[in-house]
Amino acid sequence: MSDIFNFCAGPAMLPQAVMQKAQQELINWNGLGVSVMEISHRSKEFIALTQHAEKTLRELMNIPSNYHVLFMHGGGRGQFTSVVNNFLGDNGKALYLVNGQWSSAAVKEAVKIVGENNIDQINIVEKQDGLNQVVLPDLHKLDGDYRYVHYCANETVDGIEIFDDLDSPWPVVVDLSSTIMSRDIDVSKYAVIYAGAQKNIGPSGLSIVIVRDDMLKLPSLTQSSIMDYSVAQANDSMFNTPPTFAWYLAAEVFDWLSAQGGVKAMEALNKQKAALLYQCIDNNPFYTNGVAIHNRSRMNVTFQLVDSSLDGEFLKQAEQAGLVALKGHRIVGGMRASIYNAMPLEGVKALVTFMEAFARQYK
Repeated sequence: MSDIFNFCAGPAMLPQAVMQKAQQELINWNGLGVSVMEISHRSKEFIALTQHAEKTLRELMNIPSNYHVLFMHGGGRGQFTSVVNNFLGDNGKALYLVNGQWSSAAVKEAVKIVGENNIDQINIVEKQDGLNQVVLPDLHKLDGDYRYVHYCANETVDGIEIFDDLDSPWPVVVDLSSTIMSRDIDVSKYAVIYAGAQKNIGPSGLSIVIVRDDMLKLPSLTQSSIMDYSVAQANDSMFNTPPTFAWYLAAEVFDWLSAQGGVKAMEALNKQKAALLYQCIDNNPFYTNGVAIHNRSRMNVTFQLVDSSLDGEFLKQAEQAGLVALKGHRIVGGMRASIYNAMPLEGVKALVTFMEAFARQYK
């Protein structure tokens, strides 16, 4: 294993085995004597790759047959816009639940397109006993004719994750960018799942959209064809040239996940990693975390030093110890350790050992 453990929130570390294989195949993929980046996306070799990628993803997530899997452009932010364009034609309205920076950003993008009168929002984070926690509303008590209700399952900036299922009378659209394949979910409870690739899937620039067949029948707005879900579905996600290398790496990550035992095995490991790190934070008065236990993110562990004047020294010494990208988001400050699927248990143990030693040093 590398001496460097990368805790970046995204683009995030990829499995070392995947990166090593990509390095070996960089200029000679499939024995063709060229890179996967250099062949036609319509060649039989690349089409076989895309079919294998979808098949493996369907198996990993147990995706029902009435859902389409799309490999799209634009990352998560691109889907903020695409969701609106694809489903809110003919003056359609939507409800957005806001629990952090990314769900708030999704609202802003939606309002840009259809205006404030067509987008309702509810802030679902409350502070109790000094801790942020999610309080889901009873959607069945709300009046509204919504095409969908949208929420973000994991807020990477704020370190807040929603584990409860959303009981909704309207189709549920969920941003799973930070959590996809980190834990087992029932896909059939969602109308649309989307995720930027750069956290648990592969490099940035690619996004995965899993959309139920009936959603494609909703009226859409005029939009670019490359962001149109119906066009993507009809053309096997290749209406135009896709990000081929990103698709290739995603396929390799899916294979790697299967080899690890699938999503259930990864969920067990992720629980272990997060529990270890939160235990370190809770047991040491040198550190604090501002999120209620039941909403603490497993993927993005945010924490603060009680003495924030030591932040710079903490980051400096951490980097010297091979623990990189621990600085919190510029909006909230503090620290953030992103421990996606590719982060090994050894990386979290190394971070905990460092944090304990640093606290002793400045006790």
